[in-house]
Amino acid sequence: MYKRRCNVCGQKKSDKKFLHGKKKTCISCERRWWMRVLRLMVLERKLTPMERLGNRLGYMGSAFIMMSPYLLPYGIGGYTYLLGAVCSLPQVWIAKQWNLVAINFNLLIGYGLYIWNS
Repeated sequence: MYKRRCNVCGQKKSDKKFLHGKKKTCISCERRWWMRVLRLMVLERKLTPMERLGNRLGYMGSAFIMMSPYLLPYGIGGYTYLLGAVCSLPQVWIAKQWNLVAINFNLLIGYGLYIWNS
């Protein structure tokens, strides 16, 4: 009979004392009251398709915003700032991070006026 070591109590126990093959915590340690409290505090969920799309657009928008200061002397930096703000807006809107939404609107207005006046 194969024995594994529990990562919580440190005792060697048989495979029957674990829920499945990849589990590292024995059943008796899983059922302690503190583990229940910790499991209630952690929410495991899958992202919706809208959240996944928002995350990808947010990364792309952040990349545009990061490279924009280096492109300002060449004349296309303002456009990449606007593109970055538009791309990162869905991510922060879905996550309800309203302070970043306000910053992105400020970026849109500021660099929109910059392009308009140049």
